[in-house]
Amino acid sequence: MKTPFFPTPLPSEITPEETFRRRRQLVFASFGLCTAAATDLTLAASSRGEKLVDVRPSPFSIDEKLTPYESVTGYGNFYEFGPDKDSPAKHAHRLRTRPWTITVDGEVKAAKTFAIEDVLKWAPLEERIYRLRCVEGWSAVVPWIGIPFAELLKRIDITGNAKFVEFWSLADPEQMPYVRVPFLDWPYVEAIRLDEAKHPLTLLAIGMYGEVMPKQNGAPIRLVVPWKYGFKGAKSIVRIRFVEKQPETVWTKAAPDEYGFYSNVNPDVPHKRWSQSHERRLGEFFKRKTLPFNGYAEQVAGLYAGMDLRKNF
Repeated sequence: MKTPFFPTPLPSEITPEETFRRRRQLVFASFGLCTAAATDLTLAASSRGEKLVDVRPSPFSIDEKLTPYESVTGYGNFYEFGPDKDSPAKHAHRLRTRPWTITVDGEVKAAKTFAIEDVLKWAPLEERIYRLRCVEGWSAVVPWIGIPFAELLKRIDITGNAKFVEFWSLADPEQMPYVRVPFLDWPYVEAIRLDEAKHPLTLLAIGMYGEVMPKQNGAPIRLVVPWKYGFKGAKSIVRIRFVEKQPETVWTKAAPDEYGFYSNVNPDVPHKRWSQSHERRLGEFFKRKTLPFNGYAEQVAGLYAGMDLRKNF
């Protein structure tokens, strides 16, 4: 993604894999690339996480080949830990995930704070195999573990004014060194409409691949909205705020002409600097056609009936 300090090369300038492996020489030049070099397994964290028990399969899962764990945990975006794709795996070990609380406020009748241990007891954990599509052109199939966002709504009373939901990520410069660098307006805040949040596919994820969420992927709890581009998935959530008016988000403030509020996967709307018509799965070489709504059109297209999805991108 483009930032004032870390511009992204054009697709024609994508670095060959053998060069990318010499990443100590590349650093910022490789920021934002979408190449087969994402399969470099040496980028992943060296150890696996704690196993989760009593996880049930979900009827919402897709039947597709999973992306290797090492690719998903070793290549991604978590800008609080740095701008490179391997930065989260290198630096997220600093993150302290206990104790952890989530404040729910805004257009609610009474603000509440939940400990992460309480959240885990709200409903049986489900494993949901969802596609993940990044605006930069890479994608993955991940077995997320979590609970539907709708479970939160059973435990709070929202007012009639609530129309949107904000998700605030932790912004602690002691644990997250790049929060000191003002290339984004910290904290990282993303938002979706209330009806999008209520949709059965929207997940509060606390794990993946049968284990607790790796720190570099958003531990201890993150948002997963599978029909939207991945940057909508706020990581390490500490606050959920219900609001009346469509809020600004971290990316609509940073680059409103490139990252729209809705962020629904639309192959027909190119990014300013690259096409969105095709994508490359992590761990694969050949590209595939990008599906509208990331392949979830049958389930979610009705949410946007009558909307201009080129204007509301």
